Amino acid sequence: MPIILLTDFGLKDHYVGVMKGVIKTIAPQEDIIDLTHEVPPQDIKAGAFLLGVSYRYFPDGSIFVAVVDPGVGTERKGILVSTGKYFFVGPDNGLFSFVLEQEKTFFAWELKNNFYFRREISITFHGRDIFAPVAAHLARGVSPKEFGPSLKEIKRLPWPKVIKENNSLKGAVIYVDRFGNLITNIHIRDITGEIKKVTYQGLEIPFLKTYGLAPPGNLLALIGSEGYLEIAASQGSAAQKLGSQGEVHVELA
Repeated sequence: MPIILLTDFGLKDHYVGVMKGVIKTIAPQEDIIDLTHEVPPQDIKAGAFLLGVSYRYFPDGSIFVAVVDPGVGTERKGILVSTGKYFFVGPDNGLFSFVLEQEKTFFAWELKNNFYFRREISITFHGRDIFAPVAAHLARGVSPKEFGPSLKEIKRLPWPKVIKENNSLKGAVIYVDRFGNLITNIHIRDITGEIKKVTYQGLEIPFLKTYGLAPPGNLLALIGSEGYLEIAASQGSAAQKLGSQGEVHVELA
């Protein structure tokens, strides 16, 4: 079963490479896939979003190792989560919040059995010394209950809800991608009629089908590839033009 990595480590340093080395030492036959290592540093919410919109594209049984961990070495737990089809290994800091928003049930265990960790554990690099080896042992068939005691609850981030009032929707920006597109929490399933008007920070923005239909530099709203309403600038950055802290309003016909 593949092991998929998501971190905020970037690729300049050795961190991602040594995690892969640890995994391959324990489970040499397993495939390792890089989801992304460009989560903004310490941005748990961004990591949660990227994981939450990505995990369903992978085969059943996939193991996700997610490390965006500003609390490494503190009292925060290390956890293993199963949704039935997928496994998630990482810190208990809300990183799995958006996954669990979409799943009806889950099971979780605290990572306590150091038999499955590296012999020497750095207080600052649990990705290498705890999460990577746990994922590798899991891939080799170790039962989740062997890693530690079960947990009834894990930490969740407060996820912004779409507010529906008559024929209007109010949402918020939840992620800014590398193009500067402002991705909101309004999903196509929330939109029950034709979009009449989109406003952001009080500015009306034309709703179009795709980026290239707007003149270069012009703002537009559209439904992105994951089904979320986003504010974009054709061949530019909406985030630079508008910032990312405003409310998004949608009027429906």
